[in-house]
Amino acid sequence: MRKVIVGAMVSLDGVMQAPGGPQEDPTGGFRYGGWVAPLADEVFGEEIGKLFEQPFDLLLGRKTYEVFAAHWPYAANGPDDDIARTFNSITKYVATRKGLALTWKGSVPLGDAAADVARLKQEEGSTLLTQGSTELVHTLLASDLVDEIHTFTFPVVLGSGKKLFGDGLAPAAFRLTAHRASPNGVVIAHYEREGAVQTGDFAMDPPTEAEVARREKLQREG
Repeated sequence: MRKVIVGAMVSLDGVMQAPGGPQEDPTGGFRYGGWVAPLADEVFGEEIGKLFEQPFDLLLGRKTYEVFAAHWPYAANGPDDDIARTFNSITKYVATRKGLALTWKGSVPLGDAAADVARLKQEEGSTLLTQGSTELVHTLLASDLVDEIHTFTFPVVLGSGKKLFGDGLAPAAFRLTAHRASPNGVVIAHYEREGAVQTGDFAMDPPTEAEVARREKLQREG
């Protein structure tokens, strides 16, 4: 079976939008495109390299695909040549319901992202790795299809923008399996899916009269 790994660069307030540059995705009036570049350092680069070391295929949403397809096929012999060769040689699965022209060699459309990814997971093959693709990530999380989440959290607060987590996701527990902090304050963390959400209770047993009154008030307020 194939694993689905979400790879995400996020701000402290969970924004994923336009990490690579001002023109990457200014939709919604987003003004801080390129927020990753000033904080990228050697450790960040090493950890990105590790993410791309294992055999993988890409899972991309339509907008991220368009960004990548306009860049990586033309990035050979540049500073990111190793990544370009990898991206250009692997399969790119693209969630799109709009008949997008997939001009990047090795691109395969997914008409129903949740159903198609569920099917791909049952096959033998490389890991399925997301990059960007906020809406697709939300769909995968809502359908409980994500096996691992690898976050690169940057020490900035962006205030608004497309976020890694939204409403309507499937409740799920994850276990921290690795973590590292870079000199510029980027916190890299790897999480693996681990069962259902567990709950507990710090309340007094039996509850105080004040606590009983508080609970009754909450019920009345709906």
